Amino acid sequence: MLAHVVEAARRSPQLTDVIVATDSDEVLAICRQNGWAAEMTSSAHRSGTDRVWEVAQRVPADVYVNIQGDEPLARPEHIAALLAPMQNPTVMVSTIKTPCAAVDLNNPSAVKVVTGLDGRALYFTRATVPFDRDNTGASRRFKHLGFYAYRRQALEKFCSWPESELERSERLEQLRFLQHGIDIHVAETAYDTVGVDTEEDLRTVEGILGSL
Repeated sequence: MLAHVVEAARRSPQLTDVIVATDSDEVLAICRQNGWAAEMTSSAHRSGTDRVWEVAQRVPADVYVNIQGDEPLARPEHIAALLAPMQNPTVMVSTIKTPCAAVDLNNPSAVKVVTGLDGRALYFTRATVPFDRDNTGASRRFKHLGFYAYRRQALEKFCSWPESELERSERLEQLRFLQHGIDIHVAETAYDTVGVDTEEDLRTVEGILGSL
């Protein structure tokens, strides 16, 4: 699974370095066996953003990209969409969304995002939003994909703040940025992914990869 993520990142022409950040000796050994750059990080981190910040303090960059290791369907097109908003130097954080498939509408593991007309995230939630009160079927719903790009100052601020109330309620770390007034710009991609959180997710991904 990790190999698919690393190879997708390495195929992206927009990434200068690809580093696996881990707190696992086993993962570190796999990286060394495959010649992948890796950084050992603290096991105390509560979020991927905290882990990226630890690496950022040792590795200078203009923009840091967080591609989670449980996203084996990651592809260079995701990274291209993710980095498009970062062409604007005032953008501190970006992420991506894709049209929400019917199977994910009522699935709390599939996070939804609502954005403004300017592409800024209004809210992330595990609930089904927006609510179609009149049952018109006209509401467009978007699934959030767990890819992030940050500038260093956004990472530093995030890690200086305690867990926020909304973040704790939804178990979504990106809400900490929104509650503190840091905009997250959301780009759209046509390519959905399946984050591997369960055995069922793993079987689904194996079926998809086997058909490619």
